[in-house]
Amino acid sequence: MTFRAKFLVLAVTMAALTACTDAPADREVGEVPPPQDEQSATPTPPSSTETPALLVEQVGGGLEHGWDVGFLPDGKVLITERPARISLLSSAKPGAEVSQVKADLSDVYVNGEGGLMGMVVHPDFEQTRRFTTCQTHTENGDPQDIRLVTWRLAEDGKIATREKELLTGLPLSTGRHSGCRPTIGADGVLVLGTGDTAQGNIPQDKTNLGGKVLRLDLNTGEPAPDNPFIDAKNKNERYVYSFGHRNIQGVAIRPNGGQIFTAEHGPSSNDEVNLIQAGKNYGWDPSQGGQVGGYDESVPMTDLQRFPDAVPAKWQSGETTEAVCAATFLAGDQWGALNGALVVTALKGAKVLLLKLTEAGDVDSVSIPKEFNNRFGRLRAARSGPDGALYITTTNGTDDKLLRVTPR
Repeated sequence: MTFRAKFLVLAVTMAALTACTDAPADREVGEVPPPQDEQSATPTPPSSTETPALLVEQVGGGLEHGWDVGFLPDGKVLITERPARISLLSSAKPGAEVSQVKADLSDVYVNGEGGLMGMVVHPDFEQTRRFTTCQTHTENGDPQDIRLVTWRLAEDGKIATREKELLTGLPLSTGRHSGCRPTIGADGVLVLGTGDTAQGNIPQDKTNLGGKVLRLDLNTGEPAPDNPFIDAKNKNERYVYSFGHRNIQGVAIRPNGGQIFTAEHGPSSNDEVNLIQAGKNYGWDPSQGGQVGGYDESVPMTDLQRFPDAVPAKWQSGETTEAVCAATFLAGDQWGALNGALVVTALKGAKVLLLKLTEAGDVDSVSIPKEFNNRFGRLRAARSGPDGALYITTTNGTDDKLLRVTPR
């Protein structure tokens, strides 16, 4: 590791330790801070070199482990909740009304980290009313697999009807390391990050869909035709874009350039942000080449001794973990110096990380906005809205919220 890389890891670790202090005595963890007088003033757009302060507002509450966020053309917002619920918010603005969407989710296996997870709204939603969810699946009470399911939302938003299983057969164990974050690229291809379900042999097995980045057609469910292993005999391998991952929780596609970044949980150290390259191994192998049984988490996240060609992370959390989660990019001149920054939420760390990147995808700097430090508890989803604002969900289990973040 270069001196500069070591310095970045040390700086972020120190910042994380500073941020993980107790919540202020006058505010409960997870409580949205009250409005301040200056928040009502007309904001002055920051210059392109100025890092703006952030305004955090509550759009809606009463959620439970809001896992992902989808924006509809009419301004309404869909949210998947891990205990197998779908909520519809009347708008993306503060004070939105929250209602439940009726959907048959009786087959969702809600256990541990599993349940109703990631979601994407189809680009042609205005015509098709389609959205796709990622969910753990059970039959007769027995866990079966993790699958992508495509739904059609009624015109009044009250009912979602299941259309088809877009992709099945992702591994499922007790609910640990379920991963499953879908994102749509500029080319319309669905990019999916998966977890290894805490099974040691899965990350390096390209015939298994766990511990991978996958690419597939959003409408047919077939592997993307330009995937690196598209000519493989095993169909599962044709979906694989990269492998050797532990538990991908965030997938973000960089505007304009199209680079794919993932946020990934480490064991007791070294959460990672990775820049994904086609066909590459990212070096996680808790089976040690099949030499050990079970799930040996003492191995490095990127094992360069076993896999010299493995791709090192662009950022690691160091000797601690933040339990990094979703990832998205900020876009728009209103963000000033943060325009183009990669946003990563943290569960255990209860914070937001802002990574400024070079054109090549290297991490130039990392900052932790004080507006989030232990004020809202655990943070999960992060999506950039059509209005250019950043939307984040809390995931504390009771009265979780959708937050709207804008430059102040």
